[in-house]
Amino acid sequence: MAVSNCEEITSEKQKSRLKPPPMYKVLLLNDDFTPMEFVVEVLQTFFFMSQEQATEIMFEVHTDGSGVCGIYPGDIAMTKVKQVVKFAREHQHPLRCVMEEEKI
Repeated sequence: MAVSNCEEITSEKQKSRLKPPPMYKVLLLNDDFTPMEFVVEVLQTFFFMSQEQATEIMFEVHTDGSGVCGIYPGDIAMTKVKQVVKFAREHQHPLRCVMEEEKI
């Protein structure tokens, strides 16, 4: 029995569907030297958070050791990490920013 053209096209469409790209959490890590105000500034500048949101995440970083700044596709997450680290070093702060794959 022959496969119809319609079935072949449907099969090809299913094979060619792309999976969404993996997503990555961008996290700030606590340290004993970076001022809280600087962390809030970073969150507002690079992650477009309000003063209130940024303060909440800053306290999460301070009390829990890390805080999620956002979830992005890999290339955007890597860019955010590099921007934050560069900015922190330019201001002589040891703030660490990392990314980890979001588990679905």
